Amino acid sequence: MHKTAQDVNGKPEPVSFIEAILYWLKLGFISFGGPAGQISMMHQELVEKRRWISEHRFLHALNYTMVLPGPEAQQLATYIGWLMHGVWGGIFAGVLFVLPSLFVLIALTWIYLSFGDVPAVAGILYGIKPAVTAIVVFAAYRIGSRALPNNVLRAMAVLAFVAIFGFDVPFPYIVLGAAIIAYLGSRVSPGHFKAGGHHGDGGKSYGVALIDDDTPPAPHTLFKWSRVITYSLIGMAIGGAVMAGLTMQYGWQGTLTQMSWFFTKAALVTFGGAYAVLPYVYQGGVEQYAWLTGPQMIDGLALGETTPGPLIMVVAFVGFVGGWTKELFGPELLPLAGAVGASVATLFTFLPSFLFILVGAPAVEATRHELHFTAPLTGITAAVVGVVLNLATFFAYHVLWPKGFEGAFEWFAAVIGTTAFIGLFRYKVGIVKVIGVSALLGLAYSLMV
Repeated sequence: MHKTAQDVNGKPEPVSFIEAILYWLKLGFISFGGPAGQISMMHQELVEKRRWISEHRFLHALNYTMVLPGPEAQQLATYIGWLMHGVWGGIFAGVLFVLPSLFVLIALTWIYLSFGDVPAVAGILYGIKPAVTAIVVFAAYRIGSRALPNNVLRAMAVLAFVAIFGFDVPFPYIVLGAAIIAYLGSRVSPGHFKAGGHHGDGGKSYGVALIDDDTPPAPHTLFKWSRVITYSLIGMAIGGAVMAGLTMQYGWQGTLTQMSWFFTKAALVTFGGAYAVLPYVYQGGVEQYAWLTGPQMIDGLALGETTPGPLIMVVAFVGFVGGWTKELFGPELLPLAGAVGASVATLFTFLPSFLFILVGAPAVEATRHELHFTAPLTGITAAVVGVVLNLATFFAYHVLWPKGFEGAFEWFAAVIGTTAFIGLFRYKVGIVKVIGVSALLGLAYSLMV
């Protein structure tokens, strides 16, 4: 149930497993705006409104997921679900974060391939793209306002932006550099590298949380080597069994088998989220395997931007188009081939994410009060703010100058983006409403020109 604001000092009532499942399912359907927007949405709901988890615990979990390869918003949901209700809580939170997006993308990709370019769809996308840009900028502001409490961390965010924007430094190097700087800096000036969100820090407390800073660790959160070994074996057995079954059925060179192996590798190099791995997926899906064309990849990214769920779900689009293109089950069963391809791509992209959380989270929880462990994570979060701003810059350029600086400036897209940001920042309009209104504006504009 939603907690009222009248008693922020009282501890919220315990949350049932069913109540948590309903929230994660709802989040799966409304999680627009990419990882930055999704993390912002979870913070607003779980830290500020419902008070299921404290600011400090939320940021500590966020710091860990930022280090991992894979979709950080989905991993954060898995982590919080695990904290609250153990292994099954984490599994349900992570799966429900992804499942609605998979079904939506399967349906949209089928429409895309079956009916081709529709002017109305192009108009809707025209309106949504500047709104997504505004959402990313706003989310970077929200994360930065919490994760950058001092000028040292702000300077690290600026350096990260300059490194990736000006010098095209790969994201893993930025992560490593930020971690080293923060670790060394914590030995010289530990106060600058403490994770934000402690009660009393500049009024950032939202009241007592269900999982608060000083809440004793639950039994399932304690580190045990037996759990590490068990969960690792189960995860590898699931992936290995599916891959072995595909190999037996279609051979190692079969399309689905190659998808399972390719997306497993992709899952392990997705430092920095979807946009860091897009060149890898493009190279494999377009150039190496010819599952889809370059223009189709761009269209798939547009669909991924405008549907709920992690942006990395563009892999489902790639898998669907690949299964359809290769006619896996013959020309009469193209939709089925696409759906199976999308499912295989999604399974092998996200399976490692669950392992990283269920195996690694207990160790991370054990280091929560040790500065020399948390300082590198705090530094990484600061760097990621700069990377998110770079993503917003990338978006803005392609939305406002779709044909490059030598082409025309899309003034109406600029109006939509500016209006969306003002709505988010000044009037606290919800993300779903912003996207809906922007889509209608884009559609109306496309019908007039």
